[in-house]
Amino acid sequence: MDRTADPDLARDIDAHCRLTGTFTLRSGQVADEYFDKYLFETDPDLLARVAAAMVPLLPEGTDLLGGLEMGGIPIVTVLSAQSRIPALFVRKQAKTYGTCKLAEGPGVSGRRITLVEDVITTGGAVRNAAAALRGAGATVETVVCAIDRSPGDDNPLADLGLEVRSVLTKADLDAVLG
Repeated sequence: MDRTADPDLARDIDAHCRLTGTFTLRSGQVADEYFDKYLFETDPDLLARVAAAMVPLLPEGTDLLGGLEMGGIPIVTVLSAQSRIPALFVRKQAKTYGTCKLAEGPGVSGRRITLVEDVITTGGAVRNAAAALRGAGATVETVVCAIDRSPGDDNPLADLGLEVRSVLTKADLDAVLG
């Protein structure tokens, strides 16, 4: 699928979310720059713009939109309202109490689910969610993300047969730095 990034959206997200300073990353490395995705997810105007840019990326025949905990939840909520496709909230692990569900919302068996994520770098959370939903009888073939930070043009989820469709890439964000 061909993708054309919106330079105004890239500029606005970058201006809100790129932080400079000293940051310890999850890997333990120290960086002088950090991208705080929650800053666009908590801004109602930016969040609505990201969701609107995702609507045309949704594959035909999607029955449910599966937002991944935690960053995918606000996006999938707004995307569901805009696309009129029901949402599903996918946990990192199934609850150990109550309904003991991994995914909150409608049943998934026999349904075509498009996963929704905020940022993909290696795709670890998407990998786990896709496997769990497939194990529950769902068809999962596509993930739509706000930002694809995976290196180069490599799809980190190709080995699972998942297509990644992104609103923006790291290169799109870097391009607005000028």
